[in-house]
Amino acid sequence: MKPSTVNTGAEIRRFPDGFQWGVATSSYQIEGAWDEDGKGPSIWDTYAHTPGNIHNDDNGDVANDHYHRHHEDVDLMRDIGATAYRFSVAWPRVFPDGAGAPNRAGIDFYDRLVDALLAAGIEPYATLYHWDLPQTLQDEVGGWQSKDTAKAFADYAGYVSGRLGDRVKHYFTINEFASFVEGGYQGVDVKVGGDEIVHLGAAPGLRLSDSELKQVRHHAVLGHGMAVQAIRAHGPAGTKIGFADNIRVAVPTIDTPDHVAAAERATRARNAGFMTVMLEGRYTDEYLAEAGGRSPVFTDEELGIIAEPLDFVGLNVYKPGWYVEPSDEAPGYRDIPINASHPRMQSSWHLLDPEVLYWAPRLVQNLWNPPSIYITENGCGASDVMAHDGRIYDSDRVMFLRACLGQLQRATSEGVPVHGYFLWSAQDNFEWMDGYGNRFGLVYVDFDTLERTPKLSASWFREAARRNAVV
Repeated sequence: MKPSTVNTGAEIRRFPDGFQWGVATSSYQIEGAWDEDGKGPSIWDTYAHTPGNIHNDDNGDVANDHYHRHHEDVDLMRDIGATAYRFSVAWPRVFPDGAGAPNRAGIDFYDRLVDALLAAGIEPYATLYHWDLPQTLQDEVGGWQSKDTAKAFADYAGYVSGRLGDRVKHYFTINEFASFVEGGYQGVDVKVGGDEIVHLGAAPGLRLSDSELKQVRHHAVLGHGMAVQAIRAHGPAGTKIGFADNIRVAVPTIDTPDHVAAAERATRARNAGFMTVMLEGRYTDEYLAEAGGRSPVFTDEELGIIAEPLDFVGLNVYKPGWYVEPSDEAPGYRDIPINASHPRMQSSWHLLDPEVLYWAPRLVQNLWNPPSIYITENGCGASDVMAHDGRIYDSDRVMFLRACLGQLQRATSEGVPVHGYFLWSAQDNFEWMDGYGNRFGLVYVDFDTLERTPKLSASWFREAARRNAVV
């Protein structure tokens, strides 16, 4: 009998040469060492130490103890095939009070981490703000309510790029604007049963008015633009800069020109406060009209800073924001209700639709045509448990990754310039308001012993990275 010549499909599902297979984490979620070596408190230290804010009153004081175990974690990333690592720098570890004199021990930790990554053949991608604002800035100027915080952020970004820029070539300024602005400065009231209303928020846990919130949004994107300028001034030539935002994606119900055009209009409109203004240099008329008398105060000079040219756009993509269809009435699209039986992953918020990994970068290309796109976060929580043989069989995550990466490869095959994918997350960690009760990692962490164990999904990721293809 002749050997089988059936094509398994991996060859036709390859990603472009040079595609980065990355994993991602953030400082507060994994580092621990919350008050060691001169680090100042962050708003997340304060928020998590306040009873009732976090599930089970968990906090990030120890987390994964990555601060002391980063060599072990880098070895794990290498072993599971990662070619890139997106980590975040803890602002209060470098500047304990947000400004002033830098903390040498803090920046030295990131020096050691970057050196370990490069020695393992892993490209470092640094995020400069993943929500852990120095508490001093919150106390003294109101955090992102003040333009002073945007200026302090730029100074910090320039310092870090000056120290690490000889080895770190890619910087994300800010991660997920809406998550820390809407979550931290307004939150949302949710009915949890009967007439009980629970306020869900994030650090610093404020409840601002709509007008105040719009000003916080403006200061956040201004901080991004000022940080881009600072990195260009202090980092070496050739440094690549972008942002990582959780894009609000409108998915067309049918792949036809009129439905896609409706999705483009909806996506542009619903990202107006963050992504749209950063890539266009203006607030849309609709955004300002909706704001009415609550429009943010800004200048044309600030809009120019916000729209500083970028080398790439980072997209955090977990689920569709909406499904839409065309409408003859303004604004030219109509939302489609999401059926109650629509499949979800473990998290109740996590609607399952792998095609969002196709539509998010395709719509961004259609709307703004950036030179390069990265999927800076994508992943899923799962009910991971260790089996009797010591392994973690997260078959649902394997299904999720295969389906999502298949749709991302579809985008690259059509010429969408996606140059890398960062899976959230490298290992289980502190998942914000959910504490340690929701696992997103490729590596299982026993939070009592801190022992690390790669999951079944890590094996899938290793083979996909090795073959640069969906497997």
